[in-house]
Amino acid sequence: MARRFVDLSIPLQMGLHSDPPGMEPKITYSVHADTVEQMAASFPGLTKRDLPDGEGWAVERVSISTHNGTHMDAPWHFHSTTDRGARRAPTIDETPLEQCLCPGVKLDFRTLPDGYVATASDVERELARIGHSLAPLDIVVVNTRAGSVFGEPEYIHAGCGMGREATLYLTERGVRVVGTDAWSWDAPFSHTAKKWAKDRDPSIIWEGHKAGREVPYWQMEKLHNLESLPPFGFEIACFPVKIHGASAGWTRAVAIFND
Repeated sequence: MARRFVDLSIPLQMGLHSDPPGMEPKITYSVHADTVEQMAASFPGLTKRDLPDGEGWAVERVSISTHNGTHMDAPWHFHSTTDRGARRAPTIDETPLEQCLCPGVKLDFRTLPDGYVATASDVERELARIGHSLAPLDIVVVNTRAGSVFGEPEYIHAGCGMGREATLYLTERGVRVVGTDAWSWDAPFSHTAKKWAKDRDPSIIWEGHKAGREVPYWQMEKLHNLESLPPFGFEIACFPVKIHGASAGWTRAVAIFND
């Protein structure tokens, strides 16, 4: 049986509108012609003439947050405790590997307006529409409008978010890994800030993330290519980079089809 792979990740790249100003990744590139002295430091007396075509190595120095690029948030990012305060929240290096290669389910919320906070009813209706019953450890990804404007100035303001009750609807049914093509699992901050300014209701601040205080879950952000996926019938592989004690790790998320 042939297998087909679909990349669900974005590259770490400068010059794209992928994060709020001041939070973007920074990459310094050193090309082959510039690195002969670096190599010579390990081999005294080495000169450019000694190397094929006078070239050293290509190397990059990267300054990034664990939340740049396609990444997975651990429960530690959301709060210091989980299971309703019963235990310390796991960090990204404590991610159970068995939950990172599981059947995928896509919820198509592209028609929901920017800033909308999806509810449990929205999730239930979409699952009924696609004809899928959730199973424990299904990886649920949410296709929002944000995916269509990645790299553009409006990206961080685009797409719906997943609210507390929508998140708990998933996690209480055994889902442990979720994802979105938006900048955040929650509604864009610019929209939530307007509601906060009007009503000063603290329960709306980061409510989808904070649902991890009650049931632990892991959350991918800045996924890509979700529009190419069917509602189900594929697996998702999404093992995070192991960073000791960290709140998140970069993830090469891939959909796998057994055609």
